Amino acid sequence: MRPLEPQPAFIDRAYEQLVEAIADGTLAPGQRIRQEELGRMLGVSRQPISHALQLLKQQRLVEENGRRGLVVSAINADAIRQLYQVRTALDALAARLAAERIADRVIDLSERRAAQRALTDGLKLRPNAPVLAFIQADVAFHIALYRLSGNSAIEDTVAAQWPHFKRSMGVVLEDPEQRPLVWREHEEIMKLVLAGDATAAESAARHHTDRAGAENARRLAQSVSFREGDGDGTYSAAAPAIR
Repeated sequence: MRPLEPQPAFIDRAYEQLVEAIADGTLAPGQRIRQEELGRMLGVSRQPISHALQLLKQQRLVEENGRRGLVVSAINADAIRQLYQVRTALDALAARLAAERIADRVIDLSERRAAQRALTDGLKLRPNAPVLAFIQADVAFHIALYRLSGNSAIEDTVAAQWPHFKRSMGVVLEDPEQRPLVWREHEEIMKLVLAGDATAAESAARHHTDRAGAENARRLAQSVSFREGDGDGTYSAAAPAIR
């Protein structure tokens, strides 16, 4: 972990870094949270850390655990499955709307370039890049797709659940074989959207998110049992740094 730059939005930035640390496994399920230690790592006082942890408690990413105090919550595979069911419908709708807008020529060049850039950035990632880099690129791709749809309610609806999606992505993307598969599917979705093929784009997006949700749920169900007990109350120096 490296100290944060001195800026006013310490709470938001501390929250974002803690979400990323939970997503990529730096803070594992069951791991004890110590505010003073996090404050030293991020170079901030306890106050922004405390506020950030309250936000994480509201999202059920951390929880009180008796005498152990605050710990990282276990991953609920069933809850993730339900979230993906909702997101499958939204992603399919976003792809259809985006393709229709392309066909109707109502998307300006800057929007199109932003979407293509999000795809290119993901495709350029090395297979051995950090898990967090793949998570961030995945989120950026889907946000670009939502914006192409012209329906801001889609992006706003999914935004509240990104912390949970990021966390489930982290489990799947630890497997290097999953990484190129995800981006081949992204590439196909974007190709169909930019071709203005609404029906095929909708189908490809539905298949992608459906498959991703099933794979997430399967791996989470397998991994939660042994990851829950790994945390011993310390932050491993060998773990990926919070960025």
